[in-house]
Amino acid sequence: MASISRIDNSKLGSWWRNIDHWTLGSVGLLIGFGYILMLAASPAVAQRIGASRDMFIFKQVMFLSLATFIILVSSMLSTTGVKRLALIGTIISILATAYTLVHGMDIKGARRWIALPIMSIQPSEFLKPCYAILTGWILSRWNNRYYIPSFVIVLALFGIILVLLKSQPDIGMLAVITVVLFTQLFINGLNMFWVLSAFGSMIAAFIGAYTVFPHVQSRVERFIHPNIGDHYQIDTALRAFGNGGLMGRGPGEGRVKDLLPDAHADFVFAVAGEEYGMIVCMFIIAIFCFIVVRTLLKLIKEDDPFIILSASGLITGFGLQAFINMGSTLHLIPTKGMTLPFISYGGSSAISIALTLGTLLALTRKRIETPKFRQNNLPFSKRNLMQ
Repeated sequence: MASISRIDNSKLGSWWRNIDHWTLGSVGLLIGFGYILMLAASPAVAQRIGASRDMFIFKQVMFLSLATFIILVSSMLSTTGVKRLALIGTIISILATAYTLVHGMDIKGARRWIALPIMSIQPSEFLKPCYAILTGWILSRWNNRYYIPSFVIVLALFGIILVLLKSQPDIGMLAVITVVLFTQLFINGLNMFWVLSAFGSMIAAFIGAYTVFPHVQSRVERFIHPNIGDHYQIDTALRAFGNGGLMGRGPGEGRVKDLLPDAHADFVFAVAGEEYGMIVCMFIIAIFCFIVVRTLLKLIKEDDPFIILSASGLITGFGLQAFINMGSTLHLIPTKGMTLPFISYGGSSAISIALTLGTLLALTRKRIETPKFRQNNLPFSKRNLMQ
């Protein structure tokens, strides 16, 4: 890529010159950590369930390779292409999420997955990037000649998503999508009265979820009261961090990780802590922070409302997902089954995050506007020459 000439006007050459190399490189680092930590975390989990030792490794290599391809392809899209992808993706994701309620796989009392021959897909994962972009499009472009305010359309779509995710149930995914939506509404200039009302509604919704859903109540109770319920995974994860210390025990030398049931998925950050220590964990956190902060700094210089709203929604969802995973692993917040982007095992998650960052790179590409010639503004002599 570095050998592409600055005068190369091909689509690939233009993409390479205008893409954010720092963000792209940071994404590459996360994918690299995903390969390394899957080698460390997954063999013991595979053996525990009676599968081939390398099963999760081979699958994750396939998932991350596909994710890399999706990032590269989606980052080449135009803004029009991003809008079309978001519209089609939102429709398909809503229909597929509704399908899970009827024919989805029932795992631990939740119907969130569709079984396929090679892998199972969680359609709600794709709602996060597609709905965020669609919301940015509607809020920035919808005119009121049809007497329907843009936020009413956005909230109507959100109501459909709310009903579907509540029925699965998937309260964590619903919480992420809700925060992303209200972030976009706030950036779009939502009145402070409605901002405060939104915070009140979120608190009320949390209290309602705590009251209605037993698994939510159990997780909150276990977080608040260490002596109540099963704390095995959290206690083991914290032991792994303590065992790794500052520098870690070294690649392949972790022992506590072998006792973690979800070491390859929700608690992969604990594996990084045991084998590579606090320094590497801080480096991983720094990569996530760098991607979020760099994107926000680029948006400060942006003038297009669609790009500002859509990219802010995408980066909010990305950063919030990383925080939830690492925060729950460190017992800073109640546990929630949410993957660490590109590092935890999971096909749906890897593809969804790839779509998120690929479209984000597409939206934040440098765009050089070519001034349009208008004959009427040219001197008389030049108009004659053009004619």
